[in-house]
Amino acid sequence: MIFLFLHHQTSDVMKIFKRILLLVAITISIVIFVNYPKLNMIAGYSAKNTASSIFLGKRSLAFTDLTDNNFSPVNLATDVVNKDKKFATASVVNLLTRKAIYREGLGSVLTLQKSDEIADYLTPNRTNPDNSTPYPYGNGPQKDTIFKTIDYTKLNKTVHAIFGKNQTRAVVVIYKDKIIAEKYAKGFSKDSRILGWSMTKSVLSTIFGIMQYQNKIKVTDKAPIASWKNDDRKNISIHNLLQMNSGLAWDENYDKISDATKMLFLERDMTKMQEEKPLVGKINESWNYSSGTSNLLSGIVRSQFKTHQEYLDYWYTDLIDKIGMNSMVLETDLAGNYVASSYAWATPRDWGKFGLLYLHKGNWNGQQIFSKKWADYVATPTPSSKGIYGAQFWLNANGQMKDVPKNMYFADGYQGQRVYILPDQNLVIVRMALSWMDENTFLKGILESIH
Repeated sequence: MIFLFLHHQTSDVMKIFKRILLLVAITISIVIFVNYPKLNMIAGYSAKNTASSIFLGKRSLAFTDLTDNNFSPVNLATDVVNKDKKFATASVVNLLTRKAIYREGLGSVLTLQKSDEIADYLTPNRTNPDNSTPYPYGNGPQKDTIFKTIDYTKLNKTVHAIFGKNQTRAVVVIYKDKIIAEKYAKGFSKDSRILGWSMTKSVLSTIFGIMQYQNKIKVTDKAPIASWKNDDRKNISIHNLLQMNSGLAWDENYDKISDATKMLFLERDMTKMQEEKPLVGKINESWNYSSGTSNLLSGIVRSQFKTHQEYLDYWYTDLIDKIGMNSMVLETDLAGNYVASSYAWATPRDWGKFGLLYLHKGNWNGQQIFSKKWADYVATPTPSSKGIYGAQFWLNANGQMKDVPKNMYFADGYQGQRVYILPDQNLVIVRMALSWMDENTFLKGILESIH
């Protein structure tokens, strides 16, 4: 009897145990099913960022994992790099793996299928850097200049104060075409390429300014999108797109699966996603920040050239290499479009040259690159943006930085990438980082050091 009792008891326990295991398995399956798309984004971000950091930024895997990828939930991914074959993979708890390949001249890109790894691709033609002419019009050492009107002690104290706790990587302060302060975090130098993230949008805007100056395009024209011809979207102008005021639907959210994350980590052709969105607001009355719009604009630039090679070359021949930003690399999607929303890499000094081009209203060492009016155009507030946005540039027109001139405008990128342009002060300030900071206090300190 005791044996039978124990047998039944053991049998019941086993049944309960099996049911618990089944419930656990079902729960795990549900969790995986619900979160699988998120894993795709996490692995995609980590693989892409790792490949670019190592092959463009020239950093180590250990450094990249400790810094660039060391935030939740991206730090759930395990990264592996093959330096010989130039690719990186990222796996999230062995459930999903993404792969990013590096292509010389085009940067890194996430693959979507095996054939992407061996596909042929065109690369932009580049010019050799001028390493003898002094900075900023070349890459040579600048002529030493001491300005009596600058309090260098206060200036350097202000610059040094934002390193460390704010994860600042580089600061370059340029006054009257001279670098008056420059500092780099450990592991970085004047030769380090750093991702500008959404500062790439400002590079894109500049391309339109140059094309308009060359009579290749008019930003007041309607956007040349064939799929919009038979609905109200046909009334959207290039100008509306540049100001992100088209009225098109778009979800720009990086804390969840959104239009922006799906575009960056799942799309072969990133120029198409915004094109397919419906009109949900009034044109010129519905400001909505959209990386999809920037990539749509990149596609519009591509449509203006007869060949893909011309499109690839133009950004360099007529802007980037023309002003000596020779370190800059624009990364493309799998379809060969420049990812104008997010993926331009350059040294802090070269980002400084970009700011100087605007400080001098399109004139580069005596040559006019775009119309003087273009600098005013990009810094003109977009209707309904409350004075904070222009044409792919951010503004201080509403005085949100209360101790900074209202006509200051800037290129702005994720995690605190900045190129500030202060026209009245003859000043350009570059800051590259991994986190945001108190911009008003930082800029105020620099302004107060110049009398």
